[in-house]
Amino acid sequence: MPKQNNQLLQDQWSSKWAFILAATGAAVGLGNVWRFPYMAGTNGGSAFVIMYLIFVAIIGLPIMIAEILIGRRARQNPVSAMQTLAEESGHAKDWRLVGWWGALALLLVLSFYSVVSGWSIAYLVRCFGEAFTGMSPQEVSAHWSLFLASPWRLIGWHTLFMCLTIGVIMRGVQQGLEQATKYMMPGLYIILIVLVIYAGMEGDFKQAFHFLFDVHWEKVTPSVVISAMGHAFFTLALGAGAMLTYGAYVPKRVSIANAVWIVAVLDILVAILSGLAIFPLVFAHHLAPNSGPGLMFVTLPIAFSHIPAGAIIGGLFFVLLLFAAWTSSINLAEPMVIILMNHFKLSRNKAALIVGALAWFIGLGSALSFNVWNKVKLFHHFTVFDIATNVPTDIILPIGGLCFAIFTGWIMKKKFTQQEVDKSVYPLWHFLVRYIAPAGIIIVFLSVFF
Repeated sequence: MPKQNNQLLQDQWSSKWAFILAATGAAVGLGNVWRFPYMAGTNGGSAFVIMYLIFVAIIGLPIMIAEILIGRRARQNPVSAMQTLAEESGHAKDWRLVGWWGALALLLVLSFYSVVSGWSIAYLVRCFGEAFTGMSPQEVSAHWSLFLASPWRLIGWHTLFMCLTIGVIMRGVQQGLEQATKYMMPGLYIILIVLVIYAGMEGDFKQAFHFLFDVHWEKVTPSVVISAMGHAFFTLALGAGAMLTYGAYVPKRVSIANAVWIVAVLDILVAILSGLAIFPLVFAHHLAPNSGPGLMFVTLPIAFSHIPAGAIIGGLFFVLLLFAAWTSSINLAEPMVIILMNHFKLSRNKAALIVGALAWFIGLGSALSFNVWNKVKLFHHFTVFDIATNVPTDIILPIGGLCFAIFTGWIMKKKFTQQEVDKSVYPLWHFLVRYIAPAGIIIVFLSVFF
């Protein structure tokens, strides 16, 4: 066995379900709510969903098992884990650079994620103040534009969300991460179910169901296939060592393969329920289906302004967004926190404050790109926010995922990986992680540039 880090061994999930909820919280993010339902509806409905599920099974899950496997075997931070396991298998310690690569990527993602997540808090406060009630579509759209034009508002909500994230991190694994997901994840599903029931009563549920689930194979093009493949990779929070870090806290008695299947099911369930909660209201008010911030902060508030109990339903929806964002942001910060703790002998509180301050400072660029710096274009085209969002997701994470696949499939000795994966699924997993998953990631990566 590799030399273990005693500090990390003291921090473990209290149970299998504690880990599953935490991992699901990491996987479930804003993309589940504002991206996947629209992608499915406009790219073939059930045809897209079927392709997505296949790619989750042959690309997403093998990489997820690989990351968790590395974390649990080493029981160290991502940098030390990669170095220790590489040396254990007789390879160069330079593999530790993959750990640094991923942690820096997560820091960059956290910086813009905090800015965007702060918007959900702002709109939550506004909904409970019934500010959208009776507003016209033009007024809702104008409010969104004015909101983005205010640097101090964006920075203020960005600051608040970062404080919420770091506050949880500072409390540790069982008292912080575990307790947060223990309450927020069940709360998220309860809110989703309530919203779906309401949408079924007040919205055009039939049209939304057809939009999401009618099978249209004629809409499936090579680019749609690649989109399904890419989302299957990104939706499970893979490629940067975030799941590796959570894996370091997984007890030996927990079956990794069994746990990741449950996480994947819970993740896709959020995406599907989100579509059934959102689009009935959109179609009932003859609004165009949309995705991203436009859907969350313009289209839906227009619907909320004209439905019974709109302030309450809107408030619940933005609580849902906040929970999804909060549980993901905790996972984004944790890897760098434990790296600083171990490599620089810092306390968890100091490490968390440093990570939070760095991510907050970097995030200022994203916040200002909507107003003060909105005319600043990098490479003649991209805003600071574009760079912060696209570089990690399009470049850093796919390369990281490819490295984890190669590492567990080709670098680690087979006898070591066999000790971490159930015998019944090991042959299939080993084949997928060696051949299929790397090929899929390379295709997704190249599609960004060609």
